[in-house]
Amino acid sequence: MKKITKLLVANRGEIALRVLRSAKEMGIATVAIYSEADRNALHVRYADEAVCVGPPASKDSYLRGDKILEVSKELGVDAIHPGYGFLSENAGFARAVREAGLIFVGPSPEAMEIMGDKLSAKQAVQAYNIPLVPGTAEAIADVQEAKQIAEQVGFPILIKASAGGGGKGMRLVHHAGEFEEQMQLAINEAVSAFGDGAVFIEKFVTGPRHIEIQVLGDEHGNIVHLFERECSIQRRHQKVIEEAPSAVLTPELRAEMGRCAVDVARACNYAGAGTVEFLLDDKRNFYFLEMNTRLQVEHPVTEQITGLDLVKEQIRVAEGYPLPFAQEDLTITGHALELRVYAEDPQNNFLPDIGTLTTYVRPQGPGVRVDDGFEQGMDIPIYYDPMIAKLVTFGANREEAIARMLRAIEEYQITGIETTLGFGRYVLTHPAFVSGDFDTNFIKDHYPAGALAPAAPDEATAKVAAALAAMLLTEQKPKPAAAETAGAAASSGWRRNRLGVR
Repeated sequence: MKKITKLLVANRGEIALRVLRSAKEMGIATVAIYSEADRNALHVRYADEAVCVGPPASKDSYLRGDKILEVSKELGVDAIHPGYGFLSENAGFARAVREAGLIFVGPSPEAMEIMGDKLSAKQAVQAYNIPLVPGTAEAIADVQEAKQIAEQVGFPILIKASAGGGGKGMRLVHHAGEFEEQMQLAINEAVSAFGDGAVFIEKFVTGPRHIEIQVLGDEHGNIVHLFERECSIQRRHQKVIEEAPSAVLTPELRAEMGRCAVDVARACNYAGAGTVEFLLDDKRNFYFLEMNTRLQVEHPVTEQITGLDLVKEQIRVAEGYPLPFAQEDLTITGHALELRVYAEDPQNNFLPDIGTLTTYVRPQGPGVRVDDGFEQGMDIPIYYDPMIAKLVTFGANREEAIARMLRAIEEYQITGIETTLGFGRYVLTHPAFVSGDFDTNFIKDHYPAGALAPAAPDEATAKVAAALAAMLLTEQKPKPAAAETAGAAASSGWRRNRLGVR
């Protein structure tokens, strides 16, 4: 075993703080890195030691793998945790860490390389009979040949960058007449974003749900899945609300998707925490989409329903320990939701907002968890992702988790910037979400322009909130306080969050 005594977290914000906390509980000394823009950040103050690695821009600080390794050597660090984003899926950095004699808390560089390219990932899983979306099995550059394949697959189709992610290098083509232009745009965007113009073609799955399975493997060949997360509420192909478990998976479908996810991990000898993503169509057919070789932003909902600390499990695996449990030992308890609280304006196409957190008061109480990296008076930097916090709620069932999220949104006080809190409330009180009948087109289908205009809740919203309270009363017979919490969801909490009125 390779005991970790001093851990450097190569990240910032809420994920850095979250990793540091688990390391502290394990008795591991910690080092934080920061850019000049983050000099007063919470993760900097929390760590045992902190070192500035450069100017505000990510390329000059958090992406400086060479500087991070230099700091690690100077401070006697023996392991590096990359968090998510930045260098977390950079195989070159992971390899450099290991070549420097340090422990990389994550999968092998080889696994990253296989799964980091969507085409090589598809090729790797074919031997395991994993369902794949119809399309090309390799990169294609000839426009006319690609057009013929697209016509065979059938429109609409997606042109996707092989090295892509976050919706970059992706183009939806509805008919043959626009194919050539869209393919060239996809190639250009892929080159700009990833330095790799390789693209491939997939059948566009209409009305899909985005379901992902958390997996965990060790260096001894043991791999388990930790059930699913529903990630269909998205804007710009990026998630805003996640929940676990999904409202639509049957036990049989959950087991089958879990088995496939484990096989995907097995296809690249995966060790560590990772996520296998699937599309689920309206007939409950599922297709492998990709694998993320890191900890996901939404990992807290999995932690809530399994009782596991995924960061601690990552560290133990990195130290060489076998997983302390088998698949049959794992069960789902309760239901969890996560709302990503972004500094964005949902009424203006979710454009990022910057400013000072004039008021910042976190919600509290039973079943509420806030992972953040800010406090009142701090500025939201313009250089990084605009996420302020991850608001997580947990309940005995989905209805209680939703009611607690509505109560938490009501209590969350943020002024000085626009946020997605109001959007979260809109989604959670929408009949489509409450019923579980939604997909990745939720915003397009159910979120009209001006949906969050300051006004008293309409009759439909009030009915949904009342229905949630009734479900709780029927299923759990909660104490009056719990029923009052659910009923209070009908008041316009987002407006108070936005305007600072209490």
